[in-house]
Amino acid sequence: MDDPEERFTNLYDRHYRNVLGYALLRAEPAMAEDLTSETFLVAWRRLDDLPDQPLPWLLGVMRNMLRNQRVRRLRSDELIARLSGLSSFVEGDVAERVTGRQEALAVLASLSEQDVEAVVLANWYGLTPAQAAEAAGCSPRTYNVRLHRARRRLADALKLPPHFVFQGQP
Repeated sequence: MDDPEERFTNLYDRHYRNVLGYALLRAEPAMAEDLTSETFLVAWRRLDDLPDQPLPWLLGVMRNMLRNQRVRRLRSDELIARLSGLSSFVEGDVAERVTGRQEALAVLASLSEQDVEAVVLANWYGLTPAQAAEAAGCSPRTYNVRLHRARRRLADALKLPPHFVFQGQP
């Protein structure tokens, strides 16, 4: 079978349900479907490199995507909690809260438009690096570098602990 489309169709038909089932055990249905699609996109791109028994490989790709998604969500939640904590009032010294809010707004205002865009596309819109790169008008590699640098500048400006500095993909 030399036709790549036919090989991929057979792969998809044989393993889609198993890959989706694996994802559904670990993620919400909409996310599971999206990650399953991304898994088969990776398989399409690496079609010539697939092992003879592709299911374990496909499940490994899915496992990595689930892990990366979980890490991104945790980082995003931590950033949002930190920023919302600085921008909302709770019981306590109102003057301290106003000062904290003003500092947070000043930090955001001090970032370049490119930095804000990189962080927002990844953390608030949840775009993949490829999608965010397309939206930003650059290559995925360039976008990943921008995002890494923007997150580091944001963490430094907010005086976040070292473990909060984002590394790797968004």
